[in-house]
Amino acid sequence: MIRNKRNAWGRGALSLGLLSAAPPVFADWALNMPRGVTETSESVYGLHMTIFWISVVIGILVFGAIFYSIYMHRKSRGARPAKFHHNTAVEIVWTVIPLLILVAMAVPATGVLIEMEDTSEAEMTIKVTGYQWKWGYEYMDEGIQFLSSLDSESDRARQVGSGVDPASVENYLLEVDNRLVVPTDTKIRFMITAADVIHSWWVPELGWKKDAIPGYINETWTEIKEPGVYRGKCAELCGRDHGFMPVVVEAVEPEEFERWLEERKNGGTAGEQAAADATGSDETLVAAR
Repeated sequence: MIRNKRNAWGRGALSLGLLSAAPPVFADWALNMPRGVTETSESVYGLHMTIFWISVVIGILVFGAIFYSIYMHRKSRGARPAKFHHNTAVEIVWTVIPLLILVAMAVPATGVLIEMEDTSEAEMTIKVTGYQWKWGYEYMDEGIQFLSSLDSESDRARQVGSGVDPASVENYLLEVDNRLVVPTDTKIRFMITAADVIHSWWVPELGWKKDAIPGYINETWTEIKEPGVYRGKCAELCGRDHGFMPVVVEAVEPEEFERWLEERKNGGTAGEQAAADATGSDETLVAAR
C-alpha cells in the first residue's frame, strides 16, 4: 500500500512537472463583456459597468468595516464585547440604504430593458427560425429566404477520424455557408421562432440574445453602427448538434446591401429553395395541428 502511494505521488509529481514545462496556451478570452457595435450593446455595457463599480464600492466599505473591526477589537488590545440586543436606528439605516441602492440600480436597468423591447419604427424585418441544427432567415419585405448551416470545412474537421486539425480551420465552428447580411445604420426588427425544439439566437456584439420557441415569436431589434462580421451561436441546448449551429452576421454599408439584395433576387440558391420547402412543411404541420 505504501509503495502504491509512493507511485501515485511520483506520477503526480511527474505530471505536474510536465505541465509546468509545457509552453503556456492562452485561449481567446477577456475579463469583461464586449462593448459591442450597437446602441443596445453600449447601453448594456454602460449599465454593467455602473453596477460593477457600485458593487466594488459596497465591497470595499463592507469588507473594510469587517477588517477594521477585527483589527481594532481584537483580544490582544483588551477589547470587550458590547452587551446589547439590538439598535433600532442601526437596523433602520441598514435597511433603508440597501433599498435606496437597489432602486438606484433598478431605474437605469428598467430603462435599458424597455429600450431593448421597443421595435417601433423599424426599417426592415427579418424572421429567424431555428432548426435542428441550422438557422433559417427570411427578409420579410424582400421575399428572400435561405438556410444557414455550419460551413463545410468546420463540418469536416469536427468528424471523428477526419484527419483534419481543427486548429488549422479558420473560425472553427464559427463560420457558416450563408451569412445573414444586414445594412449598417438601419433599425432592423427580428422575429425569432423555431420549427422543432427551443433554440436561442445569440451574437454577443449585438448586446442581446433571444430564445427561439416553436409556435411562439419573440421580437427584438438592432442597429449596427460599424461594418464587419459578427459571430455567435445557439445558446440553448437543443440536441445532438447544438454546438454546430453558429450564427454569422455580416454588416455592410446600405449601398452594398442593396447590391446584395439584387443579386439574391436575380439568382436564387439551393439554400433558399430548401428554406422555402422547410417553411412550407412547417406551415402544413401547424395547419394539421
